Amino acid sequence: MMLSVLVLEYKRYEGPENVTLTKKTIEDADNYVTLETPKTEVNQMIFPNRSTVLDVSEKEKNFVPVTLAFQDLRYSVKSPSNPNESLDLLKGISGFALPGTITALMGSSGAGKTTLMDVIAGRKTEGTINGKILLNGYEATDLAIRRSTGYCEQMDIHSEAATFREALTFSSFLRQDSSVPDSKKYDSVNECLDLLDMHNIADQIIRGSSVEQMKRLTIGVELAAQPSVIFLDEPTSGLDARSAKMIMDGVRKVADSGRTIVCTIHQPSTEVFLLFDSLLLLKRGGETVFFGDLGENCQHLIDYFGGIPGPPELLEGYNPATWMLECIGAGVGKASSNDIDFVHYFNESEEKRVLDLNMNKEGVTFPSPHTKEMTFDRKRASSSWTQARFLVLRFMRMYWRTPSYNITRCIIALLLSLLAGLVFVDSEYTSYQGLNSGVGMLFLMSLFNGLVSFSSVLPIASEDRASFYRERASQSYNALWYFVGSTIVEIRYSFVAGLLFTVVFFPMVGFTGFGTAVLFWINMSLFMLMQTYMGQFFSYAMPNIEVADVLGMLVNSIYILFMGFNPPANEIPSGYKWLYDITPHKYSIGNLAALVFADCDDVPMWNNETQHWVVSRYRTPH
Repeated sequence: MMLSVLVLEYKRYEGPENVTLTKKTIEDADNYVTLETPKTEVNQMIFPNRSTVLDVSEKEKNFVPVTLAFQDLRYSVKSPSNPNESLDLLKGISGFALPGTITALMGSSGAGKTTLMDVIAGRKTEGTINGKILLNGYEATDLAIRRSTGYCEQMDIHSEAATFREALTFSSFLRQDSSVPDSKKYDSVNECLDLLDMHNIADQIIRGSSVEQMKRLTIGVELAAQPSVIFLDEPTSGLDARSAKMIMDGVRKVADSGRTIVCTIHQPSTEVFLLFDSLLLLKRGGETVFFGDLGENCQHLIDYFGGIPGPPELLEGYNPATWMLECIGAGVGKASSNDIDFVHYFNESEEKRVLDLNMNKEGVTFPSPHTKEMTFDRKRASSSWTQARFLVLRFMRMYWRTPSYNITRCIIALLLSLLAGLVFVDSEYTSYQGLNSGVGMLFLMSLFNGLVSFSSVLPIASEDRASFYRERASQSYNALWYFVGSTIVEIRYSFVAGLLFTVVFFPMVGFTGFGTAVLFWINMSLFMLMQTYMGQFFSYAMPNIEVADVLGMLVNSIYILFMGFNPPANEIPSGYKWLYDITPHKYSIGNLAALVFADCDDVPMWNNETQHWVVSRYRTPH
């Protein structure tokens, strides 16, 4: 069991090839309505020409507004072709994002959009990072970034047996500080439902939801943590035009609440692109092509690229985002001339001079006397009790709402008991042959029940592991409490399956005694529970369910071979005796055999053959 905790805490399988996702149905729609969303006031010293609309109903903020800045960021990894050489993915990227604004990270595939966001968000575990990341002018620590930011991954990964409200509540209570009153945490949940328009689906089970609903939930679980900065990786990926507009309208509302939004996006529609405030445009190779305010109706961006000799003119009604990407050769059309050095042009431009000027302002790359450094005393926001309570509750709900798992193993336990009962009905155990067949029956039934328990838990444990990795990256809880929740919930269902098996099997095969039956049930249930925990361990330790199944069966086969039934313990070669000593199965079969045969009403016929058989298996004659 402790091995499972260590694997959960330190083993990483977050890669897409190791994540299992449920296939979602995308509903296509062609018509949508353009909405005008007012933008909040921002730092007029930096963007002086922006018109703003002020919200007269001011709500109490449960977060600290943060100006996020990154200065001369460089990121390199080992070259796949030559490990002795490094490959530069980001080359001196600088920029900032203000509270109440949405900053877009754009560029061609391979330009480093997601890489840059991962570096800023502290999600890169390999490679070399140089440069500065600052929060309100203070150099950010890894803990400060993880505690004060939210990260919305491109893949919508959640514990799908929960409801939308339960998922938001889980995030709110585990990622907000324990000093925050519960009433405010529930207010955060309602705020998420309001901003993302999820009241009508709040009590709906996540499993089977549409892609657009899952995207809103992905943003919501991060928003419920009351972060100062929210990172979004391709929030419109896989969505039709109408759904993408609805999602980005929700993001616009989140930004208008005073939070800093940084968002990677590939090729947005015109309506979506107009919702952004500023843009950082990268070219392939991780270099800056443009950074600055987009301006009203993207006029500043249009004027900038229109002033560069060479790129085609923007046609009336054409998407400025598509046109911009085509200018630098990152669009579908690849219309750019390779002779234009956009990086050099930007470095010599007025926009670069404004960027350098703003980077040197108070509260951007050096602290303001009016703001305090964001420091955190603990790795995780919530208390251990809160983590354990919410995780146990979530697993209880998940198992109750996944009847296919629990009902299936209960039915299998009943079928096994009926099958064994019909085969061994009216059996006698007063001879060597009867005793031998009785112990063989116990061996087979414990073996079948154990393997069913092992195999059954693999899919559900492997599927939920993906959401665990996402929550672990944001320091939502300790891996210990996740394992506690997953193990406690199994106890009830393992004992129910064991009870169903015992109630039918025990009397049908001719075993007697109520007390013996109770002890038989407990021992069989504990063996099934042990096999379930073994299945969880392999699910957590292996990269995918197929490898876990193969290796788990291999280990079980070794246990079965050396558990002392066949060959008997005294016939196992001395060099392999240690395998017998570490095999847990021998205790289960030994206990079950002792319970039903050690104190029989009819004493078995005793002769030299019987004595030899008993001694060979249990080492001491009865």
